Amino acid sequence: MEITPKKTLGQNFLINAGILEKIVDAAELNKDDTILEVGPGTGNLTRLLSEKAGRVIAVEKDHRLIEDLEKEFPAVKFIEGDILKLDINELFRNLKLEIRNSHYKVAGNIPYYITSHLLKTIFERWPKPKLMVLTIQKEVAQRIVAKPPDMNLLALSIQLYAEPKIIGYISKGSFRPIPKVDSAIIKMKPKEGLGIKNNEKVLILAKKAFAGKRKQLKNTIGPEILNKAGVKLELRPEELSLEDWLKITSKV
Repeated sequence: MEITPKKTLGQNFLINAGILEKIVDAAELNKDDTILEVGPGTGNLTRLLSEKAGRVIAVEKDHRLIEDLEKEFPAVKFIEGDILKLDINELFRNLKLEIRNSHYKVAGNIPYYITSHLLKTIFERWPKPKLMVLTIQKEVAQRIVAKPPDMNLLALSIQLYAEPKIIGYISKGSFRPIPKVDSAIIKMKPKEGLGIKNNEKVLILAKKAFAGKRKQLKNTIGPEILNKAGVKLELRPEELSLEDWLKITSKV
């Protein structure tokens, strides 16, 4: 499919066949799976997903692509729209799909600029996916999987909801047009958490601590709470694990 990519949509189409196969393998697809693809673009990943999954629903913002995609992949349901504004529950109802928690998977080569917003939307507003496999900026992927002493607010906000793992890295040359940065395939398995309200409570506390990143926790959270949680007063927020944050929050 020949089309001029739009910078405003963050379009960098993945053309490396080996990498495309790696994404599909990571999604662990079979004919019982329904998969939601974010940003099918010119359909390079769509083709492989449709061969492995039982049903593919693809959401594409660029109206220029829809007609050709529908002609090339008649078995795939294409939705024109902004994935960040889409009511996913309504979409599933309209398609007469009874999608409940862990009954579908998400995949896509997403525009870099929507990464954080998309993940927040999925975790807080969508039915919980069984699995997510996305290509994102390499640096962002490395931040997401970080552990102490390099913990950060993004890592904490993702690890509260899912177990992230970098499957592999993608060089700039695997895309057209060639982006300025390398990418990574990240696989995220949503987990049974304590619920959105508890996670929000953790993040409110963590934001306060990370806002004073150079300060010790005793100066941002307070020694009384830290003592109750059994956390050393001299530690800094980047040195805490997810489990530490959960313990501290339980004492607030």
